[in-house]
Amino acid sequence: MKAVETNLLKFLQGTKQFIIPIYQRKYSWTINQCRQLWNDIVRAAEDEKVKGHFVGSIVYIERGLYQISSVPQLLVIDGQQRMTTLTLFLLALGKAIEGSEQVCDITKKKIMNYFLVNNDEEGEQRHKLILTKSDKDTLISLTADKKLPDEYSQRVYENYMFFLEAIQKIEVDLNKLFQGISKLIVVDISLDRDHDNPQLIFESLNSTGLDLSQADLIRNFVLMKLEPKEQTDLYTDYWYPMEKSFGNLNDSNLFDRFMRDYLTVKQGKIPNIQDVYAVFKDHVYQQSEHTVTEIVEDIYRFSKYFVKLAFQTEKDKDINQVLNDINALKVDVSYPFLLELYEDYEQQKLPKEDFIKILRMVESYVFRRSICGVPTNSLNKTFASISKEVDKDQYLESTIAAFVLQDSHRRFPKDEEFIQESVIKDVYNFRSRNYLLRKLENFNRKEIVDIESYTIEHIMPQNPNLSSEWRQELGADWEEVQKKYLHILGNLTLTRYNSELSDKPFIEKRDMEGGFGDSPLRLNKGMGKLGAWNEVEINKRARLLAEQSVQVWEYPSISDEILSKYNKKVTKGESATYTIADHPELQGEMLELFEELRKRICNLDSSVRMEYKKPYIAFKTTTIFVDIVPQKSRLRLSLNMAFDEINDPQGICKDVSKLGLRGNGDVEIGLSSMDEIENAMFLIKQSFEKQLDDE
Repeated sequence: MKAVETNLLKFLQGTKQFIIPIYQRKYSWTINQCRQLWNDIVRAAEDEKVKGHFVGSIVYIERGLYQISSVPQLLVIDGQQRMTTLTLFLLALGKAIEGSEQVCDITKKKIMNYFLVNNDEEGEQRHKLILTKSDKDTLISLTADKKLPDEYSQRVYENYMFFLEAIQKIEVDLNKLFQGISKLIVVDISLDRDHDNPQLIFESLNSTGLDLSQADLIRNFVLMKLEPKEQTDLYTDYWYPMEKSFGNLNDSNLFDRFMRDYLTVKQGKIPNIQDVYAVFKDHVYQQSEHTVTEIVEDIYRFSKYFVKLAFQTEKDKDINQVLNDINALKVDVSYPFLLELYEDYEQQKLPKEDFIKILRMVESYVFRRSICGVPTNSLNKTFASISKEVDKDQYLESTIAAFVLQDSHRRFPKDEEFIQESVIKDVYNFRSRNYLLRKLENFNRKEIVDIESYTIEHIMPQNPNLSSEWRQELGADWEEVQKKYLHILGNLTLTRYNSELSDKPFIEKRDMEGGFGDSPLRLNKGMGKLGAWNEVEINKRARLLAEQSVQVWEYPSISDEILSKYNKKVTKGESATYTIADHPELQGEMLELFEELRKRICNLDSSVRMEYKKPYIAFKTTTIFVDIVPQKSRLRLSLNMAFDEINDPQGICKDVSKLGLRGNGDVEIGLSSMDEIENAMFLIKQSFEKQLDDE
């Protein structure tokens, strides 16, 4: 490797051609990066004290000895963003000089011949810089001053116009502006094909431009080590079609997400999004029996599934409808599991009917948990690992069993819990409220109602200053009724007459044109026959819709006999059973204090279970997060976390890590009165959330 500091313009002079390899990302500098470069050039132009300004390195390697050409062709490994931007600046400067009445020492012709084209060459060899597929034609058109292609690169053109307009507006002498760019310094780094590893050098460079995405690094890693013909074939057949399907990677985050999910499928564990490239390299090294082409073919195949999931482009309408419903729930964490399902469906290991049933089960699983407020901390891990519990010889049956057997905060809420939570849920402020109402309205309906053209209607109005008619209808405690039931499912419906219905009394809303009695929507069915709208009717309708919900979002059907085949939990003999009677300290005020604390802890989440043990009383999800040792004058609580992890603004925690006391964890607090419960719950909740995060 040879590295030499040199003047940018001198570096560009002479017959040569810089080629951006197909594996490099397309030109991506924004106006902000261009403005920063512009300011640097103007400052260098105006300040005589500035003798030079460093703009970064340009790393390249000879294309190959077998490439016969009169023009030396150099593959740019790093620095293409700077080279492209400086080329656009020079093009704009030449254009501005050509249209200016100012006398300039440098002409457009000289700028072109010295820095932008190989004057004695024709065709592509005439151009000093050849960009990648999506940007090349645009730059060539600008250099040749010809009409832009139909599908031109907006980024290339916009940045060229930025420089042209900036030059035309600035009051700096054009000669001085040229002197400014003449002060730019680069490090010219040429690699030796036989001795240097371009990939390692590429990774180690600290670019001053845009950070490379994980997608950029992966593409370079896959293609850089191949010979040009192999690069072209692999890029054309697989990588470029994949980039196009991802919207030409205008948002590389989506591709990074795909690669994370792909690696999760392949390795069974979830890499950090920032470590995707490193994990991918390890994956490639582990797949030494496969060629690069085979690995890229596999990535390409899975990318097609991902695109169908993310953009709902599946041609089968039945499958695509389910994908649309799943994506309405914004549950991207399910993708690793869904990608594997898709692979098995495409490989005909999973019939279409069963594929759809499993997809619907995933939808129900996610939605029921959302309604029931089950913590989502470990949902990504559930979907990353659940396929390990599937017997693909009994695909549907074993998948149902795998979901039904999830417990604690991974559970699939049953009908009773789902109905109970659906009745009281604040649906109006629920993220998936439109999805919920759409599914309820269109359940078993062939003539689908587009609810996006409707608005949400509160049957009992939101206005805190209710009319006298509404107050009378709701009763003496109307304020409490409105506060309690305003946003629940029973009080919400859909209408296109929102402004007409307004805060009118229920009877007027019922009987007016377009009112509830005149509505074609199933959500309003039966409301035309009601004589009043009050707490009783709101609860009735909430219960009715909640019971309908268990049909829309079904709980999987599987017999206990079949389920027992897949239940791998082993019972290690019957252990001793303890009760509250084994804690004689719990009586009188201590019992009242314990009962209030028990209720508050159990209300943290429906997955919380209480177990009486001989030395203490444990509260757990999958692991114990707090235990209570009853004493005569207080309850001694142990929180299952390290002392330095607790946020204790009141200073009531004690570090017992070295005392050897009975209990789980290093944090102890004492509770002796009802007044202390609030502070205790603040600390207990931290331990509860930590166990979920760890799980």
